Amino acid sequence: MSRLSPVLDQIDATLEDAVQRLFELLVVPSISTDPDFAQDCQKAATLLAEDLKSLGAEACVDQTPGHPMVIGHIPGPAPHLVFYGHYDVQPVDPIELWDNSPFTPQLEDTPNGKVIRARGSSDDKGQLMTFVEACRAWIAKHGALPCGVTFFFEGEEESGSPSLVPYLREKASELQGDIALICDTGLYGHDRPAIITQLRGLLGQEITIKAASKDLHSGMYGGIAANPLKVLSGILAGLHDDQNRVTIPGFYDGVPEVSAEQSAQWDSLKFDAGAFLGEVGLADPAGETDRKPLDMIWARPTCEINGVAGGYAGTGFKTVLPAQANAKISFRLVGNQDPLKIREAFQSQVRAMVPPDCDVIFEDHGAGPAVHMDTSSTFFTKASEALSEEWPEPAAFVGAGGSIPVAGYFKSELDLDAMLIGFARDDDSIHSPNEKYDLESFHKGIRSWARILDAVSD
Repeated sequence: MSRLSPVLDQIDATLEDAVQRLFELLVVPSISTDPDFAQDCQKAATLLAEDLKSLGAEACVDQTPGHPMVIGHIPGPAPHLVFYGHYDVQPVDPIELWDNSPFTPQLEDTPNGKVIRARGSSDDKGQLMTFVEACRAWIAKHGALPCGVTFFFEGEEESGSPSLVPYLREKASELQGDIALICDTGLYGHDRPAIITQLRGLLGQEITIKAASKDLHSGMYGGIAANPLKVLSGILAGLHDDQNRVTIPGFYDGVPEVSAEQSAQWDSLKFDAGAFLGEVGLADPAGETDRKPLDMIWARPTCEINGVAGGYAGTGFKTVLPAQANAKISFRLVGNQDPLKIREAFQSQVRAMVPPDCDVIFEDHGAGPAVHMDTSSTFFTKASEALSEEWPEPAAFVGAGGSIPVAGYFKSELDLDAMLIGFARDDDSIHSPNEKYDLESFHKGIRSWARILDAVSD
């Protein structure tokens, strides 16, 4: 019998206990964005630290200017893994759209099987606990882990991680390892595990165009006075050309082409753009006209208008020229695009389009580069093989359209490569009412990490 078999048997036999331990964490409303829940964030951190101590880890809760961090160590033979997760969750609004209390977790039967229903069940408490439970099963059957592990749990991921980089720098010596593991992602499709190999970066900008000292009557001032909404509309319309390419000078500097090998691997995933868009009531890809749909999501940069405000938007009609207008714009970045250079180029383009009677104010909302992983590493090879043993379909190396800044910070601050593996499904409703995590994802996620621990330490 292999050393893995009794661990998998232990996971299967104790699944009910593992679910109950997850429920104990899910009942804590650790909403990091709302100061009213600061004590709950502290409670969740303490609960996790005590759980790690029950495994034999040397664990503690570290205070930060914001919410606490949890760090724990279990020494062992090489390699040494650094596992990251976050215990904070999103707000529950709108509460009236929840079928049950968001922080009263329950197992629920659905047409697709049992699910764990609660805020944080998928993002990220359920995912975090898959790794903890895998370690628990190893220790229960063998008295130790097959390799060294450091646990690192954050409490501010859902509120911008303001304390993360300073903490990484302060605790750099404690967070050394051979690779970081991040479990804040999902499966590709329903039954195909995925390892994310590239993440887009993110740049956020807010612009405000100001003109007159107050809102103006359009009958008296229309035609002669500057209208900030008109100016802003022109700026926004000029951000893309007829082929949906971004017009900012130098924007595509550092954007690589997808390699033939990677393109073939992505083609094998048989992504159905029509079905993907059909789930949200759309049909036709709207990005760059000469690009494949998966390239648009994973390998191409974007410029998106996230919100526009100004003037009167209430019931009825009010004929005013607004005194100011505002827009929020985000850029998803790839390759070696420099977010700071793009921000400077964007602001220069906007300033050039603002007429003399108007002023523009910029507000920054973060700037992080894209992240790429070296899939030739034996960690990726062994993890892929381990995942393929557990799930009905073989593991896939995939990109991600979103951004997970901690992966980049592990590299920039600790020179630590990251491997992103998660078991969420697209219908988990993370950040939305009625969030859930499939019981199968939880169960097979624990088994998957147990297999990975075995594979990478063999």
